[in-house]
Amino acid sequence: MEQTKVHKRQLTGTVVSNAMNKTIVVKVDRVKTHPKYGKQFVQSKKYHVHDEKESHKVGEVVTFVECRPLSKTKCWRVLA
Repeated sequence: MEQTKVHKRQLTGTVVSNAMNKTIVVKVDRVKTHPKYGKQFVQSKKYHVHDEKESHKVGEVVTFVECRPLSKTKCWRVLA
């Protein structure tokens, strides 16, 4: 059997909270266009991201990738 490499999703966003142990909350903004009217608008989503070293502060821009589920809400880990 030949194994194929799986490309994991990678996102970039801004840290909005680091109050939890080894977890940061990252807000990712996306620019979307309305299908009928064509107006562009910003949509945001927050992700719980695993930060093993607890080194990231609020306001930093971080890149994170998908990983196995680490808890009920965490399935992302920060790239060093």
